Amino acid sequence: MNIQKVAVIGAGTMGNGIAHVFAQFNFQVNLIDVSEASLQKAIATITKNLDRQVTKGTLTAEQKEATLQNISTHTQPATAVADRDLIIEAATENEAVKLQIFKSIDEAAPAHAILASNTSSISITKIAAATKRPQNVIGMHFMNPVPVMKLVEIINGYATDASVTETIVTLSKTLQKVPSVVNDYPGFIANKILMPMINEAIISLHEGIAGVEEIDTIMKLGMAHPMGPLQLADFIGLDVCLSILNVLYTGYGNPKYAPCPLLVNMVTAGKLGVKSGEGFYTYTPGSKELVVSTRFKKH
Repeated sequence: MNIQKVAVIGAGTMGNGIAHVFAQFNFQVNLIDVSEASLQKAIATITKNLDRQVTKGTLTAEQKEATLQNISTHTQPATAVADRDLIIEAATENEAVKLQIFKSIDEAAPAHAILASNTSSISITKIAAATKRPQNVIGMHFMNPVPVMKLVEIINGYATDASVTETIVTLSKTLQKVPSVVNDYPGFIANKILMPMINEAIISLHEGIAGVEEIDTIMKLGMAHPMGPLQLADFIGLDVCLSILNVLYTGYGNPKYAPCPLLVNMVTAGKLGVKSGEGFYTYTPGSKELVVSTRFKKH
């Protein structure tokens, strides 16, 4: 299948990054969000990221302008997906929201269109069951930041057709990404392995075994991780980490996936990491720049 016209639903961090990458590789992208303000913010973010690429010499000024011209913004999903070959949902990590989106776009999208979700943990099979084309539904899990990270975790639902998987694998390579195909079980592979590690780091902090900086330093210098698990949790969003752990815990029924009470408390208190300005670390307002870890100290 030849994909040229793409729609991305959700103009947040992941959605604008996905739109950026497709547009940069000359796909015509409809970026969709119910909020006009979110769409304007997304275009500003994409422009800023493109400017960074121009400064680094990885993109020309002409390519930047062409990329922006390849993106149009929309607040009405039904009309914005009506002629698309591929629709990628990148809305909030909430099962009910995603099911409603897929039910709606299934009714509005052309019969040949592939429907993909950027979900990091929610069942593709369950999402596909909300549509009348489960064979055309697949997971396309990009990593954050999308323009930089190479991996795309491709998730086959129970009914996903092999030709659809092949199309998405080929498409990912066209975007200069590295596709890795997995099957549809809670957390897939990336988060089934990552989230228990993050949770164990939080448990270690909660039990007073070590402080934030000590835990992150040991994992960075001892295990060659570019970022410690607690700082990474802040970047992902502690609410997102909690949501994924709950999916794992419910899906497998195994207590090893039970979220640490400290994580639950922090999310309840609104300490979500970078997005709220405070998590395990404190951040400069409006920036991902880490200031200091002050709340948690080694016992």
